[in-house]
Parts: sequence; C-alpha cells; structure tokens
Amino acid sequence: MKLVIAPAAKEDLREIKEYISVKLCNPTAAVNVVKKIIKDYKMLPDTPEIGIPLNRIIDVETPYRFIISGNYLVFYQINHDTVEIHRVLYKGRDYFRILLPEEYANIRDISDDN
Repeated sequence: MKLVIAPAAKEDLREIKEYISVKLCNPTAAVNVVKKIIKDYKMLPDTPEIGIPLNRIIDVETPYRFIISGNYLVFYQINHDTVEIHRVLYKGRDYFRILLPEEYANIRDISDDN
C-alpha cells in the first residue's frame, strides 16, 4: 500500500514539534516525539487494519481509523491501495469537532433542541 500524508497532518507535526520545542523548551524531546509518530504511522501500509475505527468511540459513521502514538492520535483512512494520514492530534483535544465539524454541529443542534 501507498502512504499519503495530508497537508493538515504535516502542519500538525510541525505544530507539535514547535510547541514542544518552544513552549516546553525541549527541542530534543520535540524531535523525538515527531520521529516516534512518523515511525508509528509508517507501519500502516503493511498493517492498515491495525487502527481502531473511530465509529467505535463515537456514534457517528465515519471512515476514519486511528492509532495511538504516545500522547497523540494519528487519524487515517484506507482507500483501496492507499493509507492517507489526515490528522495528528493531541489525545486531549476535541478531535471529534476537529475531524467531523458538520456532524459535531448537527449533534450540538439536536442536543440544543431538548
């Protein structure tokens, strides 16, 4: 399988590295964290089904799967002969709102009606 990294995922990695390096004042850790994330997602073309389907966590049909890499979640989709990495997000973030903003808004609208 082919591995494709979406621009948003590349930007996520850049932001992770910058945050750890600058805000946490630890450039060595920043490099190590990003290297580990990349190492982990590079295994996906050989074992794409290893990730957890996101719809097991949230009650919304979605093609996303994810793997855990330290404190980060790597969200991806399997499309025929391609694994596409879409986002790399800190596990404490509201990843549902980030990945599926329309579905999130619809759920919020429904809950606001009650």
